Amino acid sequence: MSENDQHDSKEQGNAFSHEAQQGQTGFLAEFMDFLLHNKKWWITPILIVLLFVGLLVMLGGTAAAPFIYTLF
Repeated sequence: MSENDQHDSKEQGNAFSHEAQQGQTGFLAEFMDFLLHNKKWWITPILIVLLFVGLLVMLGGTAAAPFIYTLF
């Protein structure tokens, strides 16, 4: 192994340990980072609609159900 390979290996190890010592990011921060770097903005409206439908399903079993049924 040459000296350059050993130096690169040490730098990669240091970068890995630096990343490992940082705190965890939240789900929303990770998702926003994914959207920004991969330019997948078309996923956002789909997720919003799915969350809204899930909220309606959850509220359908509560006392708010009669008010939700009037929406449809």
